[in-house]
Amino acid sequence: MKKQFVLFVLAATFFGFAARAQDTIKTTGDAPLVLSGSVDTYWKTDFSGHANIPTSFANENNSVSIGMVDLGLKKSVGNASFVGELSFGPRGQQQSLPNADPGLVTFPGTSETGVGYSSYHIQNLYVSYNLTSKFNLTAGYMSTFIGYEVISPAANFNYSTSYLFTNGPFQNAGLKATYTFSDKVSLMAGIFNDYWNVYQSGGKVNTFGAQLTVTPVKNWTAYLNVATGPESGTEFDLTTNYQITSAFKLGLNAADFTAGEAYSYKGGFSGVALYPQVAVSKVVTLGIRGEYFDTKAGAYVTAGPPPGESVTGITFTANIKAGPLTFIPEIRFDNSSKSDMFVDGSGNYTSGATQFLLAAVYGF
Repeated sequence: MKKQFVLFVLAATFFGFAARAQDTIKTTGDAPLVLSGSVDTYWKTDFSGHANIPTSFANENNSVSIGMVDLGLKKSVGNASFVGELSFGPRGQQQSLPNADPGLVTFPGTSETGVGYSSYHIQNLYVSYNLTSKFNLTAGYMSTFIGYEVISPAANFNYSTSYLFTNGPFQNAGLKATYTFSDKVSLMAGIFNDYWNVYQSGGKVNTFGAQLTVTPVKNWTAYLNVATGPESGTEFDLTTNYQITSAFKLGLNAADFTAGEAYSYKGGFSGVALYPQVAVSKVVTLGIRGEYFDTKAGAYVTAGPPPGESVTGITFTANIKAGPLTFIPEIRFDNSSKSDMFVDGSGNYTSGATQFLLAAVYGF
């Protein structure tokens, strides 16, 4: 009953305010249709000869491989707008549920099934309406508000991804409201499907999500995020970035996750990642990602160390710009707390893994 009441209140707010929104803000007229996206390819090798580091994407070893074609459309007419984004290729393939196998999977606690992997994936599909100049409502399937890294390689500095990214949500389907108090503070709150990365609820829309955005000083923004539901579990997340000088930027992501009823295990994960970057010229930027990730006792994660163990990763990355094309050489060192996560050249367990990759990303 509580869930239905919340849905009713949000729906009533949407339709009630929409009826008089034209009186509260100035109509901007028709904006042009905007097309954006990216194309990427890479070559990667693990020094052991095995594909060792189990994070999202770029997992093929000693192969010239493809990422994805990402195509996004955006259009605004008056106070209304929409965003649609579709990807094709291995990087765009996602599981319908965390830890799902390819093919048809069953939603936890239901008899509903969905597709695991596909050659294409909807990254975003949502509509949005400005009720006032400060108040916005958005509904549909949206890139998650949690975390520092994203799916699109054009929007990430590092080409490989963190353990925090891999184990967090990629998308959330739901209805959210955002109120901008000032140019320094805004608040988003909404209700979302219980299961991450799917646009079918499985009959349950019980996850609450919120994001407090704060800009304490110029060029420094912090996002305090929470997503919690009986099925999906609870994740607290801090994401912040500070452009300290024109050449030096510092980012940080910290998160803690406790599994919900959709998981057959208890526990979860916690971790922190630091992202210092320095521009050494107009076309070359150097950066480091330092990450510590811990799997809680009794837990299982999509990718990472066994229960009760941790992994530390150091990734050195360069971005070399040539117009819309970015070349990304990267070397990564991961070390686990025990010798049961990686393998060496002979196939024996070891505590460390090292990989090198070279990627090319064209963004438009």
